[in-house]
Amino acid sequence: MNIERLHIGMKVRHPQYGVGVVRSLSEKTAEIAFDDAPRTIAPASSDLQPAEPTATLSELEMPLANLIRDTAHAMVEALGLEPKDTLVEGLATRWQKGTLVMQPADRQFTGRGGLQSKEVPLETFFHKIVMIRNNLRVLEQKVNASDKLSEADKFDLQQYITRCYGSLTTFNVLFKNKDDQFQTSAVDRPTS
Repeated sequence: MNIERLHIGMKVRHPQYGVGVVRSLSEKTAEIAFDDAPRTIAPASSDLQPAEPTATLSELEMPLANLIRDTAHAMVEALGLEPKDTLVEGLATRWQKGTLVMQPADRQFTGRGGLQSKEVPLETFFHKIVMIRNNLRVLEQKVNASDKLSEADKFDLQQYITRCYGSLTTFNVLFKNKDDQFQTSAVDRPTS
């Protein structure tokens, strides 16, 4: 086996020592942890073989199970999907597994080639609302903690933040707990 095909964490099989895990690599040798002891092996001159299915992509070789797991996780995250039958923490019970439907105002444009209604799982929509709330909280903390802003500038920026919270109070109906909702008064808002 060529040393370039190895990577740290890869399971390999040696004809004499059995299955081991690659711990480190040098130019011509690999430090492999076998059941009996760690050993330094020169893959080019030994009959070392992968001990698990692998996939090669653009000259990148890794265990197939890792590739599938990493790809699945990346797809779920990129699509903003939640696993089925998972309740979203913080979303009010009546909205769990619900759908937000957006309809175009003019129905004559719906249908073939026209405007379509858009459906979004409420869990996905709620997640985006929570991200906005959390980012506003961080912004508010940074403004208040800034030593470069004058008190007048802090006050002005705080007013804009409060207006943003006020605009988002429409979505308070989605929150299970009142403490998690958007508050229009800086005094009532959580600091973390």
